[in-house]
Amino acid sequence: MRVRVIQSNTRWQDVGHNLSQLEAMIELEAQVGELVVLPEMFSTGFCMEPQSVADRGEVLGWMQRVAARLGCAIAGSVAVEVEDGYRNRLYFVKPDGVVEYYDKSHLFAYGGETARYTAGDRRVVVEWQGVRILLLVCFDLRFPVFARCRDDYDMILCVANWPSVRMEAWNILLRARAIENQCYAVGVNRVGCDPVYEYVGGSMVVNPYGEVVASCGDKECIAVGEVDMEFVTSYREKFSAVKSGDSFRLNL
Repeated sequence: MRVRVIQSNTRWQDVGHNLSQLEAMIELEAQVGELVVLPEMFSTGFCMEPQSVADRGEVLGWMQRVAARLGCAIAGSVAVEVEDGYRNRLYFVKPDGVVEYYDKSHLFAYGGETARYTAGDRRVVVEWQGVRILLLVCFDLRFPVFARCRDDYDMILCVANWPSVRMEAWNILLRARAIENQCYAVGVNRVGCDPVYEYVGGSMVVNPYGEVVASCGDKECIAVGEVDMEFVTSYREKFSAVKSGDSFRLNL
């Protein structure tokens, strides 16, 4: 499966500009059947005023239209309003219009997210092109028990607004999650600034050995990586660390 990472410079709360910019980037060398991954809150930036930026269907509709037109799947998170408040929701949109989603479970208290958003209460694995994909959003990456492979996924997809001051953690954690779960890990971050943080990208695709097979630097960038399911299956059969894991599990 071909994965295309879109590392963009999100303009603060400017939905129209951000969607136009991203659509142009997505269209560059687009291929039918690929997975396109956008950063966390790609249409607005990491905003702690969800009442002012919550998507009323405009962004999700845009994702569906682009996915259908290009024949690809598109993933990225937005703020949404639900019955119990607001959620940081990662949409996974397929070209036939099917939408699956995961609501961020580990909210970033240090940045005020716990005070303004409601945490998700379920772990989500989706499937695309024969690859089972665990969905994570930013801070989720720090929680290895939540992300532990139960022989139920082949790739981790983590979208983020991960600040420059903690990039060493980002680099290590993405590779660690790939190694310990014998899976691919795709991490997509943004560049630029918002009113609080600076971002320097570092988006990457990591294979089950922990090797970086595609990456972006600190500028706007499109990177392409391949997820090789034969490699995942063969590696897990020969070196069965996942199947030798501890028996405990979370009730999620």
